[in-house]
Amino acid sequence: MDATTDKDPLVQEQIYNALCYLGESEPEEILNSCDEYLRQHDKLAYPHRVIILKAMETVVKNNIALLDKSTAKEVIRDWQQAASSVLVAVGQRFINKVMEEVLTKFQPGILPHYFVLQTFANLSVSNGE
Repeated sequence: MDATTDKDPLVQEQIYNALCYLGESEPEEILNSCDEYLRQHDKLAYPHRVIILKAMETVVKNNIALLDKSTAKEVIRDWQQAASSVLVAVGQRFINKVMEEVLTKFQPGILPHYFVLQTFANLSVSNGE
């Protein structure tokens, strides 16, 4: 997965495709490996983190019926945390666009998801001047 940091878009696409391909035969193993990699590389630049998150999304979507309930719950929590971190990183440069997107998740009369609130809070902290 270290090759996701390669600047060549073809290499990045090959990594994505390889993760998805391996995820077809061993979805839980790939999801756990991606999760572990993201935990160990918490400073990974967001474009590279996105490649892994998109691969995880594809593996989950293509194998949802095969996933163990506990694995799915763990992956979803970690995946949401990683996605929130990506939004906060992007928000350091494009705060208005990210805030527009996050604010669409606030609906009248409905409590927002925990990670929406966490993302909103982390955006405010990372952009406080």
